[in-house]
Amino acid sequence: MSSGIDLQGSFIQALMDLGLSPGVAKTIWIPLPMVLIVGAVTVLALVATWLERKVSAAAQQRIGPEYAGPLGMLIPAADVVKLLFKEDILPAKTDPWLFAIAPLLVFIPVFLSYLIVPFGQNLLISDLGIGIFLWIALSSIAPIGLLMAGYASNNKYSLIGGLRAAAQSISYELPLALSVLAIAMMSNSLSTVDIVQGQSDYGILGWNLWRQPVGFVIFWIAALAECERMPFDLPEAEEEIVAGYQTEYSAVKFMLFYAGSYANLVLSALLASVLYLGGWESPVSVSWLAGLIGVSESTPWLQVITASLGIVMTLFKAYLFIFLAILLRWTVPRVRIDQLLDLGWKFLLPVSLVNLLLTAGLKLVFPVAFGG
Repeated sequence: MSSGIDLQGSFIQALMDLGLSPGVAKTIWIPLPMVLIVGAVTVLALVATWLERKVSAAAQQRIGPEYAGPLGMLIPAADVVKLLFKEDILPAKTDPWLFAIAPLLVFIPVFLSYLIVPFGQNLLISDLGIGIFLWIALSSIAPIGLLMAGYASNNKYSLIGGLRAAAQSISYELPLALSVLAIAMMSNSLSTVDIVQGQSDYGILGWNLWRQPVGFVIFWIAALAECERMPFDLPEAEEEIVAGYQTEYSAVKFMLFYAGSYANLVLSALLASVLYLGGWESPVSVSWLAGLIGVSESTPWLQVITASLGIVMTLFKAYLFIFLAILLRWTVPRVRIDQLLDLGWKFLLPVSLVNLLLTAGLKLVFPVAFGG
């Protein structure tokens, strides 16, 4: 069953029906996905910042933002406007080019990674055969931006903060990649669409969460560390004295770091739902329900309902993870840098290797259940 509407095909066909040639119609389509994804990611990240404030307030038994719009929902927009109009300060003796490029190296790869996030079988920007590999490759660019920000600031506190942040990011990339590799091994594909389809046969019982519980825990811990979330928010701990690699940044450049952090949190939550919770699939299979009531899977109105439900389910699962990440901020104490590195290198990395080898063994012994 096609779990969505082919947006690209429908758009191009509509333009061709208006008399445009196929080449012109495809040329018009090319920039639209990027415009769509920039707008969507911006909205998702702004919602995450508002949710952070409201959930944090509830955890502390206070109201939180209330007056800037309904329930304070205009607070994120006020933050953007404030940072856009603040003075962009360039400290003396900095490297101006590296100083300006560093936030972009952190911000742009996160946005590009949204290209592979599916909200339905045809509801994604690009169904790449190496989608998950592309995400891991793009995420490895961020430590370069963090180091560059610290070095270009010509500030010893910034340099030390950049080194610490980069070490944190590199330490948790390996267990994250190994946990994802176990999913790819079971799914026999690196495509996010194929990974979701591999979980679609038995409803909630087919989700990878039940076959990869250890990998799921490793993935979520490593994702929190990659996003610099509690209990791994060492850059935020530095802000109590000096703000680490962000010390010398202000205005739009600081906003890029800030937006990249929240966009990365939303991205990690979306990919966690895709890899482990069936992505756009509902707990009860829509295909099974369609067969139960005797409706053809190709019925147009059923396709529209399925596509809408897929978007809702993907976002619901993702924001459930974001909600848990926010609660962890007020539940778990912050770790020291040595504890953080020990956890990544001495515990998560060996466990993720054992999990990968165990998955390979189970794939050979139980090929039906583990994608043999």
